[in-house]
Amino acid sequence: MLSVLIETRNDEEGLARTLASLVGGVVEGMVREVIVCDLGSTDQTAKVAEHAGCRYLAAGGVGAGIAAAKSDWLMLLEPGARLVEGWADVVADHVAQSGKPARFSRARGARSSLFKRLFRRRPAIADGLVISRRQAAASRRISSGAPALASSVRAVSLPADIWPAPGR
Repeated sequence: MLSVLIETRNDEEGLARTLASLVGGVVEGMVREVIVCDLGSTDQTAKVAEHAGCRYLAAGGVGAGIAAAKSDWLMLLEPGARLVEGWADVVADHVAQSGKPARFSRARGARSSLFKRLFRRRPAIADGLVISRRQAAASRRISSGAPALASSVRAVSLPADIWPAPGR
């Protein structure tokens, strides 16, 4: 089972889209909890999290979320990212067979052109991150937020797709 961590600031619509894509994993029993790690939102982010049944942390970022997580495995996502159906089975297999961190593959329609891939660096968190709580807590980049944590980890690619948040 997973604890899903979503670090956000003023992205209530993106948060709602990401939460909707997690429903299949909740139904299958793969998602134990969703923790929304807020970085000072002034919009309705807290209400979206509350209505969806998420645990809402108003301070501390992803570091506080990792400390509060109940599961041994974590999945970090950015608000607005959407997982494609079937992701829960792929993650369950990965967690059972490997101790390595992993990222999702970009959905075919979300892949950038060759020019953009060569000259534009995308944030590592755009493809999500599945990592053990122990590995995440041991990272020296934990206090710098989810993007810094995701970029500091060498991860394998999962055969499950993600649509990154718009603008990524």
